[in-house]
Amino acid sequence: MSLAGFGTVAIWHDLLPEARDDFYEWHNREHMPERVGIPGFRRGRRYVAISGSPEYFNLYEADSPEVLSGQDYLNRLNAPTAWTRRVIPSFRNVARSVCRVAFTNGVGSGGVMLTLRFAIDEARRESTLDALRRRVLPPLAYRKGVAGVHLCIADEAASNIETAERKTRANATLVPSWIVLIEGISVPDVDGAADDLVPALAAHGAPPPERAVYRLEHTRLKTPWAAG
Repeated sequence: MSLAGFGTVAIWHDLLPEARDDFYEWHNREHMPERVGIPGFRRGRRYVAISGSPEYFNLYEADSPEVLSGQDYLNRLNAPTAWTRRVIPSFRNVARSVCRVAFTNGVGSGGVMLTLRFAIDEARRESTLDALRRRVLPPLAYRKGVAGVHLCIADEAASNIETAERKTRANATLVPSWIVLIEGISVPDVDGAADDLVPALAAHGAPPPERAVYRLEHTRLKTPWAAG
């Protein structure tokens, strides 16, 4: 399945063990409903690591990148709830990118998600983007067991906006610039697709990507009774 819009917020993080129970209640019952309730947000998903790190990966899908730098979202980021202010400081090793979706294709949603985080030199940006969208990524979406393949490019300015919620984090936040998401049925399915992709990235000057595989834990749409 293609992503639900052309804007995404991709977030990776670890968590202090003593905060786990509070985190799950907050994320399920307040944070994800709050986020997908913002106009233009369509879906939120949370994953937990099978291999690699950080432990959690969260993906929010929106109509467009403009939604993610719009006033409705910024208002929410600048007015964190008391529960949010209590939980966010327990995050560690946070990476967060506000992205434009450059490519998305697939036949459905998968229960397993592989994430690749990497950088491309600015001089190679356009040629790499063209190669990935036209030649490299489309065949991966048709591999056995692959449900979707997506390329997200960070908006550095939007990703680095200083907000009240950002200030509650205990550590600096990384901003991955290029992100490939491969979702599928099983770990071997998504790993096999990534194994084919990584040499193509290297051919365009990408260093070895940060790689992790996650299992879907929770999905939230606009309302709890909406299908999807």
